Amino acid sequence: MPDSPFTPEIPAVFAAALDSLRRAETRQELVVHEIPAPANLAPHAVALAADVSPTRHGSDSDLGTGRFILLYDPEEPEAWGGPFRVVCFAQAPLETEIGLDPFLADVAWSWLVDALDAHGARYTAASGTATKILSTGFGELADQGDGAQIELRASWSPSDHDIKAHVEGWGELLCMLAGLPPAVEGVTMLQARRARRE
Repeated sequence: MPDSPFTPEIPAVFAAALDSLRRAETRQELVVHEIPAPANLAPHAVALAADVSPTRHGSDSDLGTGRFILLYDPEEPEAWGGPFRVVCFAQAPLETEIGLDPFLADVAWSWLVDALDAHGARYTAASGTATKILSTGFGELADQGDGAQIELRASWSPSDHDIKAHVEGWGELLCMLAGLPPAVEGVTMLQARRARRE
């Protein structure tokens, strides 16, 4: 991760969190870079974008894409249970028959929890949604046929400013949603073929 100079207004604890985040070692299949953080979510924030390689035309990956946002509010919002909150997003295309699996959403959520735990991330107040999207093309899009994708949106509160493991766990989740085998112990893989968007 690239280093950025800290401005004097950044609190020391958030600066330490940024340093930890930028030391994260993600899988080689991921292309990760910093992007502008959404405004007005917290006094301080940093955001990452990741795509599973290879990508096409510099846009989102055909294999999987995601976002990771770290928020810091020294006022410690009650819903967070602390000064930090992670908000993340991960999405990947699927074979249509996999999208019909009634347990797919449960599996996707368990992959997130398992990946965070396997990397040693400490957190509380986890929440999120896993959404299965099925689609059929019509008219000019009829050639696309049927398709499916899984989308996971989640948030949790890191227990301290050590964010490295949280980024690595999120990266592991994104690779697994894209159909890559887990790179850490304690995470099991759903045996399935993946669809690639044309």
